[in-house]
Amino acid sequence: MERLTFRHATKAPLAGAKPLAITGVVASGNLEVLLERTLPPDACTVEIETPIHGYGDVWEAVVADFVARAQPGGLRITINDGGARPDTVSLRLLQGARLMEA
Repeated sequence: MERLTFRHATKAPLAGAKPLAITGVVASGNLEVLLERTLPPDACTVEIETPIHGYGDVWEAVVADFVARAQPGGLRITINDGGARPDTVSLRLLQGARLMEA
């Protein structure tokens, strides 16, 4: 298992007040994303566990794109990867942010 952690500063906290959300299911070709409102409103941390080694640069790019688009300030995000493609990772992250805003 490879473990990756990315920390980002955000311009704003994510809207809404929901304390946590889960999207996806760890299964072949997918992933599970847990979002928790536990950090200061200008910070976001993404922790990833993946069985696929050597894709840190891809993960970093996907996470940076998500942070720029969603401004998920205040969130600690944990990803349990089952081999998901980058587009699926983006989809699950954005779904999770939307759930937190509800």
